[in-house]
Amino acid sequence: MASYFTSSSKLWFLLLAIALGVNLSECTSITIINYCKETVWPGITPKSNFSGDGFELKQGQSAVFNAPTGWSGRIWGRTGCDFDKNDNGTCQTGRCGTGLKCSEPGDPPASIAEFSLGDTDFYDVSLVDGFNLPIVVKPVNGKGNCSSVGCDSDLRPNCPSELALKSDGKTIACRSACNVFDTDEYCCRGTFSSPVSCLPTNYSRIFKTACPVAYSFAFDDPTSIITCSSTDYVVSFCSSRNQTQCTNQGENVTCNGAYGLKSLFKTRHILMVGLTTVISLGGVMI
Repeated sequence: MASYFTSSSKLWFLLLAIALGVNLSECTSITIINYCKETVWPGITPKSNFSGDGFELKQGQSAVFNAPTGWSGRIWGRTGCDFDKNDNGTCQTGRCGTGLKCSEPGDPPASIAEFSLGDTDFYDVSLVDGFNLPIVVKPVNGKGNCSSVGCDSDLRPNCPSELALKSDGKTIACRSACNVFDTDEYCCRGTFSSPVSCLPTNYSRIFKTACPVAYSFAFDDPTSIITCSSTDYVVSFCSSRNQTQCTNQGENVTCNGAYGLKSLFKTRHILMVGLTTVISLGGVMI
């Protein structure tokens, strides 16, 4: 059944923000959209701790995460999740504890969007922890470089067998060499803990070839980190970097769909206060 922001919930959202000293005009809106043909459960955790948020997005659904000034953290998609009526459960990939909302860092393998927001924002997509879903980050009307980054290829069909994470015979994710072999060379630690000694491997090159504007190992090309200012962002699963940008319009996000069709998404608004508290209001349903 569809759910959305009512006038009453909007009022409580604004009153709560004011009471907690949050200036919504200073927040960065990050719209999260699921273009996949499967349900995705996005996870959000701040850099300073792992008490974050999590929710369900069916195909074509979206949510808006309002990140406060100075927020740093990660956003990724969980797959194959099964949660009960109390939001307890687990996921096949990207799990972050035993609940719908994240209480731990996401387990690899997972494709991760990373943000460090400020006067100048830094953002990237990392496959250092492996790959589970195509993910793209797009700035909206920003100033500066503001390039789209991410991995819009699906690595799962061509994942090397020794890296493949499988369920019922199907590859559901592609693990990193560090996660599989746990050696200093693959994990860029010990004598391999500097940019000089930690070099691309045959495995990281597979990731880089498929996703040239995503981080494939710890000391990957620094051009994989992009800067931008005065912008909002769209994080999309299973879309293309060349896809037209989305724009916020009140409760809705208007995007050009993956097949050139204009789509209008109801949005679920998420307000994160400081770096520790997540408050979720409303829901999203097409």
